[in-house]
This record gives sequence, structure tokens and C-alpha cells, in this order.
Amino acid sequence: MMAGPGRSTSAVEVLHELRRVGVRLSVDDFGTGYSSLSYLKRLPIHEVKIDRSFVKDLTRGGLDAAIVQSIVALSSNLGLEVVAEGCENEETLSALTTMGCDLVQGWHLAAAMPAIEVSLWVERQRTARLVP
Repeated sequence: MMAGPGRSTSAVEVLHELRRVGVRLSVDDFGTGYSSLSYLKRLPIHEVKIDRSFVKDLTRGGLDAAIVQSIVALSSNLGLEVVAEGCENEETLSALTTMGCDLVQGWHLAAAMPAIEVSLWVERQRTARLVP
């Protein structure tokens, strides 16, 4: 959407246009900094990414577990996918799966790698699942 003379394009309009053409949009580090619940209803997003600061101590119970579970439930009720950042071990992965988290990212799955190596890593994962 281009702004013509005397017309400005808001950031939200640009986001709506990006979504219309197929770009997936996320609210990153949800629950920290400038992220806000109002973004969930105003912006045309597809997913919410839970900040690793909530995920890292998830299995200890307490407030972090309650916050993560609440974000997962809220997002699910709004039709949004949930990505948990900072999944560092099997116990955390299991807890996130039980809570209904859609996707995870973190060192438990793979170390950071150059983009050129990703396709080789994916192929190794596929092969490992096919071989008993």
C-alpha cells in the first residue's frame, strides 16, 4: 500500500498489507519491554513468541509456569500460534508440549548455525527419524 500525496500510511496498515500478501507476523519477546496485550487485538499477527526469561525456569513451577500457561491459553483462544524461546532441555520441552505450546526454539533442538547449514541439518533430522 503506497501513500499518495497528502496520505500517510500507518505502520498498522503496512502490517495488514504484509499479512494480505502472505507474510507471517509475530510479536517477539511477548510479555517484556514494549509488548502489550493491546497488540494482540490491534495487529494482524499470526503468532506470539514467549520470551526465554519466562521459559528458562518453567519447570521450577511458580510464576513462570503460570505466566507461560496463561500466554499459551490466551493465544490459543485468540487463534494465534505460540512459540517458546529458550527451550534448553527435554524437561522444558515436555512441559511446553503438555501446556499446548505449538513450537519451540532453543539449544535443546539445535545450536545456532549459519543459514547455509540449515537444509543439511533438516535432512539429517528427517533421516534420523526414518531409521529405527
